Amino acid sequence: MGQNFGFVKVAAAVPGVEVADCPHNVKEIEKQIAEAEGLGVQIVVFPELSVTAYTCADLFGHTLLLEQTQRALAGLLEATARTSLLCVVGMPVAWGNSLYNCAVAFQQGRILGVVPKSYLPNYKEFYEERWFASGLTVTGETVELCGSRVPFGVDLLFESAGAVVGIELCEDLWVPIPPSSHLARQGADIILNLSATNELIGKHHYLLSLLQQQSARCLAGYVYASAGFGESSTDLVFAGNGIVLENGSILAQTERFVQSPRLAVSEIDVERLRTERRVKTSFAQGTESMERPVRRIPFALADVPLRLTRRVSPRPFVPSDSATLHDRCEEILSIQAAGLAKRLIHTRAQSAVIGISGGLDSTLALLVAVKALDRLGEPRQKIIGVTMPGFGTTGRTYRNAVALMQALGITIREISIREACELHFRDIGHDATVQDVTYENSQARERTQILMDIANQTGGLVIGTGDLSELALGWATYNGDHMSMYGVSTSIPKTLVKYLVHWVAENELTGEARDTLLDIVNTPISPELIPADENGEIKQKTEDLVGPYDLHDFFLFNMLRYGFSPAKLYCLARYAFDGEFDDATIKKWLKVFCRRFFNQQFKRSCLPDGPKVGSVSLSPRGDWRMPSDASSAMWLRECDEL
Repeated sequence: MGQNFGFVKVAAAVPGVEVADCPHNVKEIEKQIAEAEGLGVQIVVFPELSVTAYTCADLFGHTLLLEQTQRALAGLLEATARTSLLCVVGMPVAWGNSLYNCAVAFQQGRILGVVPKSYLPNYKEFYEERWFASGLTVTGETVELCGSRVPFGVDLLFESAGAVVGIELCEDLWVPIPPSSHLARQGADIILNLSATNELIGKHHYLLSLLQQQSARCLAGYVYASAGFGESSTDLVFAGNGIVLENGSILAQTERFVQSPRLAVSEIDVERLRTERRVKTSFAQGTESMERPVRRIPFALADVPLRLTRRVSPRPFVPSDSATLHDRCEEILSIQAAGLAKRLIHTRAQSAVIGISGGLDSTLALLVAVKALDRLGEPRQKIIGVTMPGFGTTGRTYRNAVALMQALGITIREISIREACELHFRDIGHDATVQDVTYENSQARERTQILMDIANQTGGLVIGTGDLSELALGWATYNGDHMSMYGVSTSIPKTLVKYLVHWVAENELTGEARDTLLDIVNTPISPELIPADENGEIKQKTEDLVGPYDLHDFFLFNMLRYGFSPAKLYCLARYAFDGEFDDATIKKWLKVFCRRFFNQQFKRSCLPDGPKVGSVSLSPRGDWRMPSDASSAMWLRECDEL
């Protein structure tokens, strides 16, 4: 895929047209092709019958219109002979004894192929069968067009090294099994749709849903161009829809009801789509028995510098709009609580034991436990919250831990670990003034032992408080906070944890409980294993040691979800965090992420159970199965070469 990392820049064009004025229309098309080329576009598609206009009606039966259509196309080919874009326009094409509603693909002045419309609407306001024949059974044929004999049929795929392109037209999308479904199964990465969809109340919303569903089902990019200003308004209105989608997500769309030409431009990540297809093994199942043969037409994808216009989310685990975030938080907490409730019932647990530090992770685990007990109709007193002050515990986190437990009405226990750890240091011959990994991990393991033993005392279950980000980095003490009897947040990344806690504060709690949660959200993330500073404030800040969680969660999501290389992660991070992190900082923490992710797999290989919540999980029994001794050499080498 080269340095473009699999991105293909595409455009859906909405030109202004004049009904039955082919010379005028191709001039407008030519202008938009030039505009698209100036923007670095590699593939551009125009609306259905854009050379003639869609609303010519019975004029499609006139020889003059058909002759002028071919002349106009010939002029367009000549005018764009030096253009490297793959261009697709709509026009009527005569073949045999019939006329077909077609898409014509051309590049550098040469027609590559002609695809007829398969399904013709002939109901309500549509009556295409009056003028056109269906191309559904047209395969393996050629047609004479502009002095050349070119491939003609619904069996065409346009293939380059960087992308495979399939074409369908308007109504083709609306049938139970669209042609794009077959084309995608045959390898089409990008589907182009030439359309002329009129506007009705509510229709646009339905159209978007249809486009999102089909691009998702096909695991494909989808470029939709529909007729707009200039079409006849005798009975219908065409608003002009240019839409670019990728696997269910809208990347770009034009404004509707605009009386000027428009382009929807974005980049489709073909590399990502191909990875998705390989991972989702059901995508290719049964292909041999279901698919018809296709003809593959070669074309050259224009070599253009990568300049992304699509948004690259810096926080891919967190929805950017507040309404979606609200719904997502509510659903996540419900999934977590349902998983824990089932486990409590199955084990006949008489208590849920949680270590409460006053930090984000233990707070979220406690909130989930409360929700689970409430749904089971069990008293909250069955939750035993244990605060275990140590050498690094600050007054702020201690007060928040106690205040939260009191506000939620759970059973509270306080057990200091100082004396036990000091005795342990003497037993193993460790100098307590040496605040090294032994000093830190001894505290984490002491706390875990306490929780496990209290669970044994009370017939309970130890609820894990670790999160997905910590698992990815190995930022947990092996057989310490790494271990529990059920981990409710094992697939919740750190960047999402704070939003979940904040959501509960704003939507489910009031008074002191709410205020406490908000202060916890604003407390620096820390394991609190090293004594506080001279002011009693947190001295040991996690992000100073392992790096910003914003960056690590970005790397984690894109590497696991899409299999991106370090080079592509770096490229995308530069776009996502422009103005927030400089290049050197991104490189530094990317290398740390790759090194720790590989080296700490042994901790993930023996994780306790926990519910999968999102599309990324590190469960060794589910989403992520990697040998504990897998080498990170190639990944680190690519980091060094950035």
